[in-house]
Amino acid sequence: MARPRGPVARFDASVDRAFDRLRGRTWADRLFYAASAVGDHGTLWLILAGLRAVRPDGGTGRNRQAALRAGAGVGIESAIVNLGIKSLFRRVRPVSTAPHPRPFRQPRTSSFPSGHATSAFCAAELLGEDDALRPLYYGLAVVVATSRIYVRIHHASDVAGGALLGAAMGRLGRKLAPLGSPPLWRRESPRGDGRS
Repeated sequence: MARPRGPVARFDASVDRAFDRLRGRTWADRLFYAASAVGDHGTLWLILAGLRAVRPDGGTGRNRQAALRAGAGVGIESAIVNLGIKSLFRRVRPVSTAPHPRPFRQPRTSSFPSGHATSAFCAAELLGEDDALRPLYYGLAVVVATSRIYVRIHHASDVAGGALLGAAMGRLGRKLAPLGSPPLWRRESPRGDGRS
């Protein structure tokens, strides 16, 4: 999928024009370039998972379990997206001749879906369960995801697709490893009732 045409291209162009109103403003450059950088390799989400792990939870162990689940989830999500899904699309990234005001890493993978958006929304879903900080996780996910449009490394549709995919992967992770239950590898298999 080289360059989408029709409604997707119009959507991408419209969002990019909206971001043009912000680009070049010092506060926006600092915010979005920093968000893009801390989103690399899921760094922000691993830090937040570590912080949740050490927060008191009344001895239930749920914070530690949520942190471990989020760390594993972001790792699995990254492998699935970067090694699998992106290879199916091979979408060309946005072309920009404008200079970047701050340095940032230039990825070589397909533009669709945005890995930053996928990991952000997957992590927000996994970390946010039973946590008063859920709105913060989602707010940060939005900033990290949209930063990729701002720095012109992704189309808006890449980010939207990544956000939806990430949220779905996070919900699946919550079902596969619910808080308060033992990890999958420690669960006993169902046994019969002893009758022959």
